[in-house]
Amino acid sequence: MNDFFLIAEIRAVYNSRGHLSIISFTDFPDRFFKLKEVYIDVFGAKKLFEVEHVENIKGNFVLKLKNFDSVEDVEVFIGKKIYVKPEDSVKLPEYTYFIHDLIGCKVFINSKFFGSLVDVLNLPANDVYVIKGAEGNEIMFPALKKYIVSFNAEEKILNLEVEEDFFDEDEN
Repeated sequence: MNDFFLIAEIRAVYNSRGHLSIISFTDFPDRFFKLKEVYIDVFGAKKLFEVEHVENIKGNFVLKLKNFDSVEDVEVFIGKKIYVKPEDSVKLPEYTYFIHDLIGCKVFINSKFFGSLVDVLNLPANDVYVIKGAEGNEIMFPALKKYIVSFNAEEKILNLEVEEDFFDEDEN
């Protein structure tokens, strides 16, 4: 398991009192209102900072760190990533997983090793797994519950099941 979960990036200084505008990387934006502390990557190390205040202004999150009260105090944070510890991560519903848990999985289709999951694309209709096949080719595979037999996050194994003619419809 990862030591930290990436949840946001600092976009800009929001005002003269040291508030920061952030870009959220989470599917659970309400999580920001519950933050008491965050870790920011400073000079290659994750440093702990106490969160003083969070607000949502017209769909954009603004974060205030305790004891950082001016533009000069916070401008060094622009472009830095914001992390939380695993125990502060959002608890997911059953059969829902973090993308970082899926990346790097060995993928088996119809009980045969197919390749490794290298990316997950979030598309409007459904997520799509990008799987690098054993021969080096990449395929896009719909991340639909009807194809997923099992997923083991600890062992990083994803088992999928498809009909025999599933790949015959590919135009390539």
